[in-house]
Amino acid sequence: MTTNVKLAVIYYSSTGFSAEIAKEIAAAADKAGAEVRLRKVAELAPEAAIASNEAWAAHAAASADIPVAQPSDVEWADVVIFGTPTRFGNVSSQLKQFIDTLGGLWAAGKLADKVYSGFVTTATAHGGQESTLLALYNSIHHFGGLLVVPGYTDPVKFVDGNPYGTSHVDAQGTNAIDETTRNSAYHQTERAIRIASALKSGR
Repeated sequence: MTTNVKLAVIYYSSTGFSAEIAKEIAAAADKAGAEVRLRKVAELAPEAAIASNEAWAAHAAASADIPVAQPSDVEWADVVIFGTPTRFGNVSSQLKQFIDTLGGLWAAGKLADKVYSGFVTTATAHGGQESTLLALYNSIHHFGGLLVVPGYTDPVKFVDGNPYGTSHVDAQGTNAIDETTRNSAYHQTERAIRIASALKSGR
């Protein structure tokens, strides 16, 4: 599709579900011809809390080689797709802390005019998918960013039912990422890249 769009996937994941979606998005972007950076945000939870949860500890070990996101990754990108599990209907503190480090770039006008989008995971079907994405998108408005959500622009969105972004219900860790989520992630990524490519081309 394009060879000149740079896309950063920046996410937080405790037990691996958001990480798996992030990897799907990175693979979709690579397939579409974009230059991709896959980045996790820094963990803020204490080691004791991580160690107390087997799945959390296992994912921390398995993702140790994923680079930690830096503000420079956002500055580099034409498209930024943020991902987070919901925390009480809101963005995880880990991702929010990273966003809060972007003040210098914001003040310099370097967050504006980029394409942004987001994805989310929850434990339950009504556990805050929409509210978390809407809360995430508040920051994009302050950036002067260009919010590109999937909407109902493809039949896959009538299957997952979330026009705000890709979302997945993990059912307390028992519900694996499925084709519905993968298809939604692919469509969201392709749409974001296509819009960014058009913007870079001056159309």
